[in-house]
Amino acid sequence: MKSWKKNWDIISPIFKFSQEVRKVIYTTNAIESLNSVYRRLNNQRSVFPSDIVLLKSLYLSTFEATKKWTITL
Repeated sequence: MKSWKKNWDIISPIFKFSQEVRKVIYTTNAIESLNSVYRRLNNQRSVFPSDIVLLKSLYLSTFEATKKWTITL
């Protein structure tokens, strides 16, 4: 609660948008987060022996990233 109260002037403007617009903002943040996970994967291992290995790596990265997501509307 301290963080919310301290930063209320920064946080509160988002609630002026409609629920549909806020959903787009949240979705965009999730997409950017997932892109970050994929970039990190690519930086760690830039060569994949086969397409199957690449797909498995992307699947596992996506699976791990989605564990951190929460939606509250």
